[in-house]
Amino acid sequence: MIDRLIESIKKTGAPIVVGLDPTLKLIPPQITEKYYKEMGKTPEAVAEAIVEYNKGLTDAICDVVPAVKPQIAMYEAFGIPGLIAFDRTVKYCKEKGLIVIGDVKRGDIGSTSEAYAQAHLGHVTIGDQRFAAFDEDFATVNPYLGSDGVKPFLKVCNEDKKGIFVLVKTSNPSSGEFQDREIDGIPLYRLVGEKVAEWGEEAMGENGYSRVGAVVGATYPEQGKVLRRVMPKSFILVPGYGAQGGKGADLVHFFNKDGLGAIINSSRGIIGAYQQERYASYGPEGYAAAARDAVLDMKEDIRSSL
Repeated sequence: MIDRLIESIKKTGAPIVVGLDPTLKLIPPQITEKYYKEMGKTPEAVAEAIVEYNKGLTDAICDVVPAVKPQIAMYEAFGIPGLIAFDRTVKYCKEKGLIVIGDVKRGDIGSTSEAYAQAHLGHVTIGDQRFAAFDEDFATVNPYLGSDGVKPFLKVCNEDKKGIFVLVKTSNPSSGEFQDREIDGIPLYRLVGEKVAEWGEEAMGENGYSRVGAVVGATYPEQGKVLRRVMPKSFILVPGYGAQGGKGADLVHFFNKDGLGAIINSSRGIIGAYQQERYASYGPEGYAAAARDAVLDMKEDIRSSL
């Protein structure tokens, strides 16, 4: 899957992933009101609104970006209807040719980690039949439990040619409370990065990049520079662009000299673009067109910086 991601980035010229993180504040009112009238103000109505919203966004951007990243918490908030909306979103995005990164941040050990990996990347066997559950192409993984929590994902990645992005240096302000702590003079985030590089040697793609990537926030460009050297064969998923303060100029060191090695995420800055002054002329009805323009502006910002 890492090879397909690389080819799609080259085709679109956009090392961009759009975070499909719907909230009621972002979904245009004409969509929510339609389903409230049909189904009442219920989780089922919200789930239908989420699916319509996501389909509109997907149709608008599927030819200009390689990937999307639905954050499962935004769907879980609405219970089983929300999870059904997540599943429908993943399937629709894949139908449109997009690579799907499931932002699920799973991390456990033993059979539990195996089950998470099967649920999001692999298959389960029932009798003599194999079934895929959510079937994303990549998943985010929390490495806090060590190799015991990551290796079940590696096994599935190699069997099903999927991929993972391991949390290394996250974009949030308090990430340093743990991630910047030094162990024998080395920051924890660097030690995790070294493990990512080690795990990646077990899961190499054909293009010279590993199926094991890393999450490193755009809000920490200096750490990104260090980690790029530590993990030369790992793709870096970079959150924090746009709404969290990251900008194109912060991204240079996340990429390798071949112009590859990183994919930049923007969520609210794209899917809620119509609420920003710059794209306000589109209005709620034009939310999808506003999102497309925001993607093109982001693409140009990254291109000019690189």
